[in-house]
Amino acid sequence: MQTDEQLMLAYVRGQEGAYRELFARLAPVLLRIALRQLRRPADAQDILQQTFLQIHRARFDYDGRSKLRPWAITILLNLARDVLRRRGRWLESELDAERLPAHDAAAGRGERAETSARVRAAVACLPTPQREVIELHWFDGLEFPEVAQVVGASVSAVKVRAHRGYVRLRQALGDDAALPELGAEPGKSPSNREPAGGI
Repeated sequence: MQTDEQLMLAYVRGQEGAYRELFARLAPVLLRIALRQLRRPADAQDILQQTFLQIHRARFDYDGRSKLRPWAITILLNLARDVLRRRGRWLESELDAERLPAHDAAAGRGERAETSARVRAAVACLPTPQREVIELHWFDGLEFPEVAQVVGASVSAVKVRAHRGYVRLRQALGDDAALPELGAEPGKSPSNREPAGGI
C-alpha cells in the first residue's frame, strides 16, 4: 500500500485515482478535526472542501520530504481559525463521543455518555497550547514530530505541553483515567516524570 506521501507525489504526476484515494484517506480525519473546532457540520464540510482545494493548488510545491497529514491538518486549522475569527469569538473544542478511547466493551451508554462529558469538560479547561497538542496526539493519532509540525513548535516543547496537559487531565479525571503515555499508543497512562525542556 502506498503511503500518503507516495500518493500525493503520484497525484502531482497525474496518476489517475491518486487524488480520490488521498481524499478517502484524509477526509474522515480532517472532517473530525473540523467538527471539533467549528461544531457546525456545514462549516466543517466547507472547510474540508477548502482544505483539499488548497492542497490541489499547492500540489506542485510538495516534494515528498515532509509528512502530508500534518501539512493538511495545518491548512485546515488555519482555515478554521479564519472562520472562528469571522464569527467574532473562539469556541471551545469539543470531543465527540466516538473519539473516546474504549475503556470497557461492556460499559453501558449512560456510563459512556458520562465519561464523554467528563472528558469534554476536562479537555476544555486545559490551556490552549496543551489542549491543541492533546487533541492532535491522542484524539487524532498524530506522532509528536507531526504535532510539532502542525503547531509550529519543537518536539521537546510539544512533549512538555502534552505531559502537563495529561497531568492536569489525570488530576481532573482521577488516577484510573485511561490517558496516553508519552511516546506510547493512546490508552496508556502518562508517566509522572516531566520531560526536560520548556514550552
